[in-house]
Amino acid sequence: MADMRVLLSEEQIKERVKELGNEISRDFAGEELLVVGVLKGTFVFLADLIRHIDLPLQVDFIDLSSYGLTTESSGEVRIMKDLEQPIEGKNVLIVEDIVDTGYTLKYIKEIMLRRNPRSLRICTFLDKPDRRKVPIVSDYNGFTIPDHFVVGYGLDYAEQYRHLPQVCIVETVN
Repeated sequence: MADMRVLLSEEQIKERVKELGNEISRDFAGEELLVVGVLKGTFVFLADLIRHIDLPLQVDFIDLSSYGLTTESSGEVRIMKDLEQPIEGKNVLIVEDIVDTGYTLKYIKEIMLRRNPRSLRICTFLDKPDRRKVPIVSDYNGFTIPDHFVVGYGLDYAEQYRHLPQVCIVETVN
């Protein structure tokens, strides 16, 4: 079991997700939106976020891997599952759980831009700018956090802790 302390409470998360949904709704007013979730970590955030987006929307998922079973990004990104529909001519919102090095998000953005969407924006739940290795900026960001390994609200350590309703800093792993 890991020793953890709460970084973001369930209440803080709910309020910020609602704000993000309202902002996205305003920015895309009168438009349709394709929301692309990056599996697996974003599924909780994405589910809550789309409930606050007041637009006609579709959801698709892409699954990439750069971590494996460690707490450090390998820098190598692999597609595990691609989108099920074309995005050409669509307003696309990539929803990512956390940006630290930026490798994964940069890779996704490059792939998506080659597919000629009408527009492409990025929404991240958490941002760790102190870990950035490549320049990438989100259009919508939930929280900027310090350089700690975090779990909960969809984020995991070795597939554990995704179910926690808050975000916790992992102090030690036994």
